[in-house]
Amino acid sequence: MFDIRAIREDAAAFDAGIARRKLDPIAEQLIEIDKRRRDAQTVAQELQTRRNELSKIIGMKKGKGEDADAEMKEVSDSKDAQAAAEETAKAAGDELEAILCTIPNIPAEDVPEGEDEDDNIELRTWGEPKDLGFEAKEHFDLGEALGQMDFETAAKMSGARFVILSGALARMERALSGFMLDLHTTENGFTEVNPPALVRDHALYGTGQLPKFEADLFKMEEGLYLIPTAEVPLTNILAGELVDEDTLPRRYTAMTWCFRSEAGSAGKDTRGMIRQHQFTKVEMVAVTKPEDSDAEHERMIGCAEEVLKRLELPYRVVSLCLGDLGFSAKKTYDIEVWLAGQGRFREISSVSNCGDFQARRMKARYRPSEGKGTNHVHTLNGSGLAVGRTLVAIMENYQQEDGSIVVPEVLRPYMGGLEKIEA
Repeated sequence: MFDIRAIREDAAAFDAGIARRKLDPIAEQLIEIDKRRRDAQTVAQELQTRRNELSKIIGMKKGKGEDADAEMKEVSDSKDAQAAAEETAKAAGDELEAILCTIPNIPAEDVPEGEDEDDNIELRTWGEPKDLGFEAKEHFDLGEALGQMDFETAAKMSGARFVILSGALARMERALSGFMLDLHTTENGFTEVNPPALVRDHALYGTGQLPKFEADLFKMEEGLYLIPTAEVPLTNILAGELVDEDTLPRRYTAMTWCFRSEAGSAGKDTRGMIRQHQFTKVEMVAVTKPEDSDAEHERMIGCAEEVLKRLELPYRVVSLCLGDLGFSAKKTYDIEVWLAGQGRFREISSVSNCGDFQARRMKARYRPSEGKGTNHVHTLNGSGLAVGRTLVAIMENYQQEDGSIVVPEVLRPYMGGLEKIEA
């Protein structure tokens, strides 16, 4: 969401910003709608002021026994005129918000140009893919052969894009969640949260999933939605709040199930756990002062990278180009982990700085320690990590020729000392 006052003050800069998103100029239209809203508000206020004056005149005339019919008629007429002006102002305000809430965040200046993921810029790599010495299998072949990954039974009860994990693989998914949460809370300064998995529409509006991306969500009959990511409830902790500057930054982490309809992804990753309707993710959210958000962004990508380093999984970090940038983000880094079975890097985390875009939608502000007034906070979010995809990466990179999976050393304390997963 954007501040219409800022658009009025520099319409050219706003249009230039959204032009980088391949959007047509719209500032002039927004300013015209806002002018109608403000003009109608002025008329309503002037009518109210005049009616207050008339009330005093009527009282004085009646006190003197004079005729006040003309003033009383003007009062009656002004009530209808004020109601009409207020309705005009509201309609214009609703029209303005309906347009503003569909415009994506303006990209940061250093976001690279580009049309899609092929134009993302590689920033760094870590680790080297291992030469397994045999033809690597993909995770679904490994999991099914182990008898601990069952897509067929899941499909019978729930349809496509679901899985049943059992035995050591189920335990490894749980172990990964615990390992990630422990790392983020004991070393990275995040507070663990167990948030609701169902939220109302205003929460999704605040983080930018609604109204534009409703098709990607699962909506319940009661008007609640299943969360697509813990970013939604974690960021909304500060919705409508005014906090003191010295309480920032706020850092939250949570392990939740996430639910996505995967609208528009027909034919993509139809086998396996890469793209599921229900999946487990450990999320990180930070809320900062504006001047601190860029540094926090770098810090958070480092937190996510550390998970992969300790699991000894090769990865690369890329900066998303304009064509691949998410709706609410002004800048995003992706971490892509190496999958030996697929022979390529796949996304395992996105870490985004949203600036004040979400905060304006949620009305999340802070009170500076010095000076007057209030400011909007900046919000950031990132996967730390997608647990299912991390499980996939371990299976494919730690697989043995006999189909067994070596358990990464850092996970063994979480798995009762188990060193290898076998059929």
